Amino acid sequence: MARKNYTDEFRRRAVDLYESTPGATLKGIAADLGVSRGALKEWVDKFGSGTTAGAATTAPTQGRPGSPGARIARLEAENAALRAEQAKLAKLAQERDILRQAAKYFGRGDELVNRFQLVEDHKDAWGVKRLCEVIEIARSSFYAWLSAEPARAARAAADAALVSRIRVLQDPARGGDRAYGAPRITADLNEDVPAGDRVNHKRVARVMREHALAGIRLRKRVRTTIPDQSGRRFPDLIGCDFSIGAPCCRYVGDITYLPLEDGTNLYFASCIDLGSRKLTGWAMAGHMRTELVEDALKVAWCERGTLAGAVFHSDHGSVYTSKPYAALCEQLGVRQSMGAVGSSADNALADSLNAALKRELLEGRAAFPDAPTAYRAVFRWANRYNTRRRRSAIGNIAPNAYETAASATLTEAA
Repeated sequence: MARKNYTDEFRRRAVDLYESTPGATLKGIAADLGVSRGALKEWVDKFGSGTTAGAATTAPTQGRPGSPGARIARLEAENAALRAEQAKLAKLAQERDILRQAAKYFGRGDELVNRFQLVEDHKDAWGVKRLCEVIEIARSSFYAWLSAEPARAARAAADAALVSRIRVLQDPARGGDRAYGAPRITADLNEDVPAGDRVNHKRVARVMREHALAGIRLRKRVRTTIPDQSGRRFPDLIGCDFSIGAPCCRYVGDITYLPLEDGTNLYFASCIDLGSRKLTGWAMAGHMRTELVEDALKVAWCERGTLAGAVFHSDHGSVYTSKPYAALCEQLGVRQSMGAVGSSADNALADSLNAALKRELLEGRAAFPDAPTAYRAVFRWANRYNTRRRRSAIGNIAPNAYETAASATLTEAA
């Protein structure tokens, strides 16, 4: 804003500068002196000599146009203009330097947080006010972020401690399971923990995502079901109902392959209790003959003591529709059940177990080194599956724990 009060001395000097400057205009001189054109015109009319070539006669201190007073006024005006230009250039240079530093921050994660960090790191060099102006943030927001630093540090330390606990739970050498994702890890962390110390599953998922601790995934899928058009057909006694319930009543099974580095395969057959999700019986062999699935069913019979009246559900693979397998089921009192032809949903639980087996044991590798290694890995996995692996369908507890709880409930009811 221009000054409103000017001394007579200042006015006379302004008029002298105007009259003594060749080619000067009211607008140009007024701009140099920081006054309005109308004010300068009024001063010229009042104090001027009426000519730009003669000397001003109204003020004895002015003298001729080339007098020292006129030269001083002209030089002062020029100096003021130069200082203003230099200040403008310095301001632009400072803004350029700030933005160069800002470029190193803006490419990382949360842009707003990085702007705050930029101000914190360079406030001694340029000042908070100037930095906030250039990168367009409110100073109050920066100070609010700064005051929350202790809380952020505490959260970061708590997250680091949580990461260490998760790594232990995923470390097989310490009894962990690398395939565990956020839901099962959360259940492990909250087991036998007071309510006030429990960890939220969203926080666990965030921490695992930030530290690349996701469970193992496997994409490869190979068909192992070979239908036998001449085999027997059995009704669907499950009806896609894979809900949990009382153990020892309904079972499902399937076959999957386990590749070896020499190019051959081993085959794994399962017998899973629908009620408790327990892997009740399983068998491995270097072939897919009927003996493989018979062995898995016999292991389940030994585990349970009896399978009389139980339902066993499978796909239409030739081993399950064969006469020897049907004879074994009849001998053990097992009722066979089969879903629709070509429908993977009709045996989804067995498919899910097969996928988990290969995903968690191969861990993305193409094959097992050899057959003994594969046998040992499956043996350990199958037993761990029943004793320690949490299943979301049964409340994120292990199948054995579920059956123990179910048995206790039946005892109390009796």
